[in-house]
Amino acid sequence: MKEFQAIKKYYKPIQPTVKSEKGKIIYKEVQPDKKLENFVYCFWQLKTQKPLNQPFIYRVVSDGCIDIFFDHNQPNENFVMGFCKKYTEFPIGKTFDYIGIRFLPCAFPIIFGVDAKSLSNQSQELKYILPDISDWISSEIKPSVSYENIIEHLNEQLIHIIKKQNFELDQRFFNSLNLIFQKNGFLDTEKDLNTGLSSRQLRRIFNFHIGTTAKSFSNVVRFQHILNTKPSKQSLKENKLYFDVGFFDQAHFIKNFKTFYGVTPSEAFR
Repeated sequence: MKEFQAIKKYYKPIQPTVKSEKGKIIYKEVQPDKKLENFVYCFWQLKTQKPLNQPFIYRVVSDGCIDIFFDHNQPNENFVMGFCKKYTEFPIGKTFDYIGIRFLPCAFPIIFGVDAKSLSNQSQELKYILPDISDWISSEIKPSVSYENIIEHLNEQLIHIIKKQNFELDQRFFNSLNLIFQKNGFLDTEKDLNTGLSSRQLRRIFNFHIGTTAKSFSNVVRFQHILNTKPSKQSLKENKLYFDVGFFDQAHFIKNFKTFYGVTPSEAFR
């Protein structure tokens, strides 16, 4: 579908690589089957290679996506995390092996018919949101099965689910979404999203499909655009990329960046 293809083309949500001493933690992403690439950004794994000396706090930066994730060793512990307007931290102990599915913006609500706003700024047990999917993960995912084989199973299951769907898409919403992506989140959502939706309709449709307002989502897209440029501490000082996406000064940029990332740009890119 061309509507979803545009999202994949313009938006690449980044979760910064986990930095850990002596390679005790690995984080990796695997691309989905071609039949899923317009809905799923990636499958991911966060795993300890050996027990850590201290409990690990995993920081998730704002990326505009919805994730399903589960404990590989205890698959019945499965969850869904919605859109987050700021970074989130999870204390996950000294040993762990989590596997997840990162859905592209708006894909999760369209596939499963779940109001994204009901998931925002929190993680919830999947059994309360999608009991059939939760039961499938609990029964079909085994701790003894490799990450690669689990990805195969997840691909097959999601393809099966999507094939059964008869999508009813609001072209006005996708036009608005594409404008946000094309402008890298730097636009006036009250004036520039002239796609046939009133302010009230725009708020309602973005809350359902994304989990927040068009303005709030645009701010995350702008933040992710900066991450995608792979800046260094020095290049941010010299090139002042933040001016190009609407920040008035460095202090404004640093405050905004810290909201979404959890640390300042200097700490993130050192």
